[in-house]
Amino acid sequence: MVMLTKTAHPPFTLYSVETGRFKLDGGAMFGVVPKTLWSRHIESDDKNRINMAMRCLLIKSEATGRTYLIDNGSGHKFDEKFSSIYGFDYAHSTLEGSLKQQGFDAAGITDVIFSHLHFDHCGGTTRLNEEGNLEHVFPNARYWVVESHWETASRPNAREKSSFFPENLGPISDSGRLNLIKPGHVYEDGLTNMVMNGHTIGQQLPVVHLNGKRLIFVADLLPTHVHIPLPWIMGYDMYPATTLEEKEEFLAGCIDGKTYLFFEHDADCEVGTVEKDGKNYRIGKKLTLSDI
Repeated sequence: MVMLTKTAHPPFTLYSVETGRFKLDGGAMFGVVPKTLWSRHIESDDKNRINMAMRCLLIKSEATGRTYLIDNGSGHKFDEKFSSIYGFDYAHSTLEGSLKQQGFDAAGITDVIFSHLHFDHCGGTTRLNEEGNLEHVFPNARYWVVESHWETASRPNAREKSSFFPENLGPISDSGRLNLIKPGHVYEDGLTNMVMNGHTIGQQLPVVHLNGKRLIFVADLLPTHVHIPLPWIMGYDMYPATTLEEKEEFLAGCIDGKTYLFFEHDADCEVGTVEKDGKNYRIGKKLTLSDI
């Protein structure tokens, strides 16, 4: 049984929601950084794959009564071949099981905020029913996507096309509940976003403001704490030079002692702080939500 954590900072209560584990190629995850360097920090299997979390953030607003879920994992709509390639592990955790463990269910989610629409971030939006047809997991939720990202996902380039699945995007588009937003969107007082364009155009990082502190859902800008050093950029990023610029500006604003990063894909570190050693950035404290 996976341990889930929460922290309360009125007007928000925050919950970490695990939706399963999977594996990605270590070389692709660290781009031009050689294995002799990244393997010092993270282990790989005999296929050169590293363990990845699909960790979502649930936000309960005491002020508005809304229940926000940021991303929802990969879902389960894969054939055996695809599942084998990515080594999905739902024995570790599932979206439905983790929500239940925290006292919630999918019907009670009022808003699903997508950092972006790659399959491991939005596949849990739908599932296959007994007849083999797609149905929505969150029947009462509004969906929130940055407008520029929706345009990218709807008309992807050849390199990124394999990350956007029609069975994920189609139901979102057809739901009548899709909301397209701009950078700097305010969901409510204390819950905003910032937008990055290096990994994919229009990736949003939700920001929760907590009594003088802030928690940032860093999504694929920093998939793990090992990616904090500036040159450690994924080979999956569409525009790595843009990522480098974005990381440098972003990290410079995170060493104030009041900023905490929530890692979506880090299998071992849920929350962390950032430190600067000379010209280099590195992980500071490794924490859980309850530590904030």
